[in-house]
Amino acid sequence: MISYPSRHCTVELQALPSRIGQVRRIVSAQLRYWHLDALIDRAALGVTELLTNVHQHARPDKMCTVEIELLLDRLMVSVRDHDPRLPVVADVRAADTLATCGRGLAMVAAVSESWGVRPDGESGKVVWFTLPTAVAPRATAARPPQRRTADNPARRFAEVGAPVDLRRPEHAPARSAVVG
Repeated sequence: MISYPSRHCTVELQALPSRIGQVRRIVSAQLRYWHLDALIDRAALGVTELLTNVHQHARPDKMCTVEIELLLDRLMVSVRDHDPRLPVVADVRAADTLATCGRGLAMVAAVSESWGVRPDGESGKVVWFTLPTAVAPRATAARPPQRRTADNPARRFAEVGAPVDLRRPEHAPARSAVVG
């Protein structure tokens, strides 16, 4: 019996910088397994930003759960932590152009189809984003070159060497093949 591969992956971790890289590799490997290689960069960037937010802002601890789920036509990536405070989205236009923080959720919004946050019980929240799994055809994509047929079609069989009399057996020349 053939069963479908799991469409759900969960990783529990403490959001420390060294762990964030490990989760990026896990997410990348899972997307390769699901044959969604085209989503790896955007999913890895999004999960990195969400885990960095947990590392920098979550209280009382840095424990969180990363979930990726393959739905019909989209990939859902979510990070659940134990801090009930909802994230504040910074206005990127008003931010200092040299600032090194405050752009994480804006980046998630830029690379994803949709994103959001919801409370998770009494003490926690889930921040999520989605990516479309279907590759939309590009309107300006060029068609691959068409194979043209020659004006003078080639002969089906070419004459090689002298004609052979099939009634008279001849020794075949020795042949060798080198493998590799």
